[in-house]
Parts: sequence; C-alpha cells; structure tokens
Amino acid sequence: MSFPDPKDEMLTHLPALRAFALSLTRNRSTADDMLQDTVLKAWTNLDKFQPGTNMRAWLFTILRNNFYSSTRKVNREVADVDNVFSDTLSVKPEHDGRLQMMDFKQAFAQLPVEQREALVLVGAQGFSYDEAAETCGVATGTIKSRVNRARARLTELLHLDESENLELTDTATMAVIGSPGLPS
Repeated sequence: MSFPDPKDEMLTHLPALRAFALSLTRNRSTADDMLQDTVLKAWTNLDKFQPGTNMRAWLFTILRNNFYSSTRKVNREVADVDNVFSDTLSVKPEHDGRLQMMDFKQAFAQLPVEQREALVLVGAQGFSYDEAAETCGVATGTIKSRVNRARARLTELLHLDESENLELTDTATMAVIGSPGLPS
C-alpha cells in the first residue's frame, strides 16, 4: 500500500492549521508565528510521523501543544514595558571588570614606589598603619600620608568621583583603593 509523501500532505493542511491557530490566539501575527513554529517542529520531527496515520490530527496536536505551552510561559512572565525589572536583573559583562582592571593596573603603575608599597601593605595585605610603618622604617604618619595621596591620585587617574563605583572583581585591589572618603 502506498502512502502520500508526508511533506506534500503537510502542505495541504496549512490553511486549516492557520484557521485553528487564529481561533486559539485571536491575533493574526501570533497565529502566523504559531503556525510557523508548528510546521518547523513537524518538519524536524517528520521521521516520527507514522505513514498511514492521520497527518491532520498529528499537526493539530503539535499546534495545540505549542499554544498551551506558550500560554503557560506567558502566564509566568512579568510585563516589563519600561525595563524596570529587567534592569535590576542584568549582569555586568565580565569584560568590563577586565577592562577596569587593566585601567587600574596602568594607573597603579604611575604611582611612586613609596605610595604603591604603602597601598599594598595597608590595602591589599591588611597591615595596620603602624605595622606598615615599621616594615618600611618610617613614621606612622608618613604611611598614612602615602596611602591617602596614593588613593587620591588613583581616584584622579581613574576619573572617579564620589557618585561612582569602581567595579573590580579583585577584593585586594578594591581594598587598595578603598577608603571611607573614596568610592569603593
């Protein structure tokens, strides 16, 4: 017994499928999208269709299942016309952190050795001002001054102001440039 080619048979049911999609969605554009999704799904799964069975019923089942799946999906979605919610859910791209880290490294390299040393000891290594002063063989006030001048210069080189945050992924680097008076 010879059966019609499933691809040809599928084409004969397109007008009825579109009418069914329109009856479900009541929107021409959505119905056309649903019809397209149905045909695509049927076409890619044509090997699962058993010749001799009801092609029309198979296609209508696919369309109906697509409709209910999309309806469930829409019911779970939140309308966010002004991007109020999506803006809070966004994640900063990783490359931003790498670019800012490169900027930080370049700015850090421009500092005098004494200031870099003081920042690393106090900020990155967590030394107290007294411990850093003892390590460097200078007065505590000298270390405080070097750290303050270094942080101020980094803020200037990185073009930061009080309202901005430098977003780096390295907590040691953030400790180096962070202070109560600077953005961190």
